[in-house]
Amino acid sequence: MRCPVKFITAVALPMLLIAGCTQLSADDRALLQNSQKSASDAAAAAQQAADAANRAAAASQQSASDAKAAAERADRMFQRSQRKVSPR
Repeated sequence: MRCPVKFITAVALPMLLIAGCTQLSADDRALLQNSQKSASDAAAAAQQAADAANRAAAASQQSASDAKAAAERADRMFQRSQRKVSPR
């Protein structure tokens, strides 16, 4: 008679308690689903931000290239006008 009691207290009872703890309540499931949706939304927003940053970097690089080309044209025009004004 003592063997089943020891079995229940040593093995079965902790297993039942652990099994009860692993079951999620409806509120816990809703909270978990909500947090998973929030994480997925945050990942999508991060991807959009990364895409926007890449587009901004490309636009900035293009603007720098355009500015360099404009400066070179202005320098050539200035040099040409200097040659016309003071021939050597």
